[in-house]
Amino acid sequence: MFDADAVRREFPILDQQVHGKPLVYLDNANTTQKPLSVIETLDHYYRADNANIHRATHQLSERATKAYEGARERIARFFNARETAEIVFTRGCTEAINLVAYSFARPRLTTGDEILVTRMEHHSNIVPWQLVAQQTGAVLRVVPMDEHGVLDMAEFARLLGPRTALVSVIHVSNALGTVNPVREVIRLAKAQGVPVLLDGAQAAPHMPVDVQELDCDFYACSAHKMYGPTGIGALYGKRALLESMPPWMGGGDMIASVTFEHTEYNEVPYKFEAGTPNIAGVIGFGAAVDFLSRFDLREVAAHEHDLLTHATAALGAVDGIRLVGQAPERAGVVSFLVGDVHPHDVGTFLDQDGVAVRTGQHCAQPVMDFYGITSTVRASFGLYNTHADVDALVASVRRVQQFFS
Repeated sequence: MFDADAVRREFPILDQQVHGKPLVYLDNANTTQKPLSVIETLDHYYRADNANIHRATHQLSERATKAYEGARERIARFFNARETAEIVFTRGCTEAINLVAYSFARPRLTTGDEILVTRMEHHSNIVPWQLVAQQTGAVLRVVPMDEHGVLDMAEFARLLGPRTALVSVIHVSNALGTVNPVREVIRLAKAQGVPVLLDGAQAAPHMPVDVQELDCDFYACSAHKMYGPTGIGALYGKRALLESMPPWMGGGDMIASVTFEHTEYNEVPYKFEAGTPNIAGVIGFGAAVDFLSRFDLREVAAHEHDLLTHATAALGAVDGIRLVGQAPERAGVVSFLVGDVHPHDVGTFLDQDGVAVRTGQHCAQPVMDFYGITSTVRASFGLYNTHADVDALVASVRRVQQFFS
């Protein structure tokens, strides 16, 4: 059995009270908390190894460079990339998607080309494609979903056509928890020679991700949703595609040589990593991957699914609760409404009980529009959450209902 209580003790922040109540942290789809191993790794870098990388011969720089590139190697292994060079560091999943939009898609798109996304995308997987479509004359096509939050694969197959230039799909919905059938998405796209990007922000911390087995062309993730630091993420890209893409930012470290007449770019992945990077963030990302690699992510997924099942049943038994999105395949996210009470009021009330949830549209306004609502309350689970956390959430929701009724 997965021992969430033992894991929980590795997270110092969880051992506190909020408004005089024990903290119940259920906002993991927003950002996860950090284990002591990640915190100590960041502390050690700044205390002992702080220096720029790739650019000096002194001992501190050599140690920093070794730690930075060592993290890249471990992240490549975590996702089973073919080689380390297929991991490009970015500021997060958002920047990774933008990198593909501006460096891969924009130079290739022409008037009438189509970019295929889904109704359940995060804004980060909508807006970049709108921008490049406006600049190139391409068109955004949207795959619908049903009332349960399940992707309409028949419509996906119909929309996939000779003008489709790229498919970009969220692996796990941040607003609904739906686990999309990405293997089937990729299979259908590959049959027509269409490249596929997966937004893996909500999948990478919760389930095994093998980019070779998936055969996706790009995979984007954020460290801060994987128990790592904020402001750092990664893009996996097949080497041949990365080599075909021009840099999208210029500066130091992404060059081989520079004259006023001509610049030779560095090899991948460095040609996409201009300037001094978030060195501490990358090293902390490596520590977070080390932390996650201690566990069988299939057991983590089973533990979080157990929490989801418990939460869905317990909340469903409360009068006036509307559960939003009930796909058969879901990760640890439950979105709901409490009668006519505004979700922000629910969130504020829950906070007084020490229960931290997210309220709002979750950067997924088209999902809210589909259901005819403006926002939801979202509880999302991590590997340190327990049945007691779910029970505290449900008890607090019952008090909200009683108070407002």
